[in-house]
Amino acid sequence: MLPKPAGEIEAADVGAGTGIWTRLVAERVRHVTAVEPNDDMRRLGIADSAGLRIEYRVGSGEQTGLSDASVDMVSMASSFHWVDFERGLAEFHRILRPEGRFVALWNPRLIDANPLLVEIEAEITRLAPEVKRVSSGNSGITETLTERLWASRQFDDVVYLEGRHSVDQTSEQYLGVWNSVNDVRHQLGPDRWTAFMAFVEARIAGLDVITTTYRTRAWSARRR
Repeated sequence: MLPKPAGEIEAADVGAGTGIWTRLVAERVRHVTAVEPNDDMRRLGIADSAGLRIEYRVGSGEQTGLSDASVDMVSMASSFHWVDFERGLAEFHRILRPEGRFVALWNPRLIDANPLLVEIEAEITRLAPEVKRVSSGNSGITETLTERLWASRQFDDVVYLEGRHSVDQTSEQYLGVWNSVNDVRHQLGPDRWTAFMAFVEARIAGLDVITTTYRTRAWSARRR
């Protein structure tokens, strides 16, 4: 979809976080600039990306700090919903080369595919009915993103892709994922969070594998 071989592409991953998606991109392109505003995430990303063709820098979706027409691709993985839409598109249009592409993607879980996960999620509601569990990849900006990109004067040739995949995790890995979900921890508070994690540990005790199904959704648009 880009007018040059993958090995010649210079990319920017904005809202790179700790670099999980950034490192996947780096395996396929010439160089990636990872833009991340959070100091702690950026430090972890730098440490985990040592030896790869990745350069981390401070910046945001509205102000990347990159030069005009300096990259062939800009991506945002599970982070575009944090960006002011119009300002973000204007910034990506500025830093992209002619016919470069902007890519936004999310990888939300499909809870209903596994009864165990439904049960665990239900425990959150039982402990705290007021807790809001809304996936950015299944609602909000994703509901209108195709139309909004087509309506933009800065981008065209909008492509939408969707796929599903399952991941098997050990009990330790699954608990580690929950421990990284800061929004739930914050909403539950210390006591209810402790109670919830105790429930999860008891529920998955003795299981060799916990299977999670994901629905990957991606949008790509070409710079006008």
